[in-house]
Amino acid sequence: MNRLKTLLGATALSVLAISGSVSNASAKSRPIPVRVVVVTTFELGKDTGDTPGEYQNWVEKLPLSQEIPAPGTDHDVMHYNPELHVLGIASGEGPEHMASAITALVLDPRFDLKHAYFVLAGIGGVDPKFGTVGSAIWAPRVINGGLSHLIDPREIPRSWPDGFTPVQGSLPDEKPRPPLHSVSGDMVYTFNPQFVQWAYGLTKNMTLPDTPGLQASRARYKGYPEALKAPSVMVGDTISGETFWVGEKMNAWAERWVRYWTDNQGTLATTAEEDVAFCQALAAQAKAGRVDPQRALILRTTSNFDMQYPGQTAAELLAEEAHEGSYSAFIPSVEAAYTVGSVVVRELATHWDKYEKTMPGAE
Repeated sequence: MNRLKTLLGATALSVLAISGSVSNASAKSRPIPVRVVVVTTFELGKDTGDTPGEYQNWVEKLPLSQEIPAPGTDHDVMHYNPELHVLGIASGEGPEHMASAITALVLDPRFDLKHAYFVLAGIGGVDPKFGTVGSAIWAPRVINGGLSHLIDPREIPRSWPDGFTPVQGSLPDEKPRPPLHSVSGDMVYTFNPQFVQWAYGLTKNMTLPDTPGLQASRARYKGYPEALKAPSVMVGDTISGETFWVGEKMNAWAERWVRYWTDNQGTLATTAEEDVAFCQALAAQAKAGRVDPQRALILRTTSNFDMQYPGQTAAELLAEEAHEGSYSAFIPSVEAAYTVGSVVVRELATHWDKYEKTMPGAE
C-alpha cells in the first residue's frame, strides 16, 4: 500500500506540474524546440561541481546551460541547450520515477516532442560472459525482469532451473510462450534495429578509458574471456527490473529469461532498473501521437559485474557494491555514458535538417 501511495503521489505531482506554473509559462508562447531528449536517472549531489552521477556530465560538458523549472518532478528542474535544442532530465531512480517523469515531460505544453529523439544514457551491471566493466552497450531490446511468477527457492521443483515462470504460465519454459504485450504486462520492447546499428556504427571505434582500477576489477574474472578484455562499445540486450539482484544463480536466471522472451534471439548484456518503464511511457504517449518510440535509444555503460568472480560469494560481491558510488567502475561508467552518448546526441542535433523527418539508418 505504501508503494502504491508513493506512485500515485508522484503521478499527482507530475500532473500539477502540467496544470500549474508550466501551463502559465507556455499558454501564450510557442513550444520550446527539442531535437533530442537526454534521459538520465540520478544525480548524487548537485548538478554541477561535485562528484558526478549520470546527469552532471551532460549539464557541464554538452553543456546544458539553461535551467527549466520542473516542479512536481523528482529532480524539480530540467536543463536545456538552446543552440543544439537538446533537453536533459534526471528522472529519479526506479520505474515509478521514470514512468512519471517521461509522462510529465511529454504532456508538458512547453514542449513539442513529436519529432524528438530520446536517448536514455545510464549505468548498469554487466554479465561477465558478455563483456566487462567500463564498457558502453547499446540495447537492441529491453526485457522485463520484474514481472513474473515466483516460487520460493525452498519449494522449487527439482526439475526446474529456478523459481521463475512467466505471468500466464506455470512452467519456467511455458509453451507456447505468452504474448509480449498483454493485459498482464509488457515483457519485451525492441528498438528500431537500423537506428541502433547507426548509433553503434558512430561509436564502435571509440577508445574508452582503461584505468588500473578497471584492470584490477576484471582480472579477478579468470575463466570469463569477455570480462578480461578492455572496455569497448558493444551491442547487447538489457534486462530491466526493480530488484537489485546479484550472483551467479540469479545471473543464470536472467540469461534464461532473456533467451525465453526473445525466442533465443537475445543475449543478456546489461542489467538495469528503469528501462521497461521508459519504453512503456513512450509507447503509451505514442498512441496519442505525442512521441515516436522508434526514435528512442538506450545506452547502458557498465559500472559493475552482476555476478561474483571465481572464489567469491554472492554475498561478498553485494558487500563490495551495495552502495551506488562504490561500484567498481562507477566513475568510468558515468564518464563513458556521456562520452559515447554525446556523439550520437550531437550528430542528431547538429544535422537536424537531415534527421528531423528521416531517421538515421533509413536514408
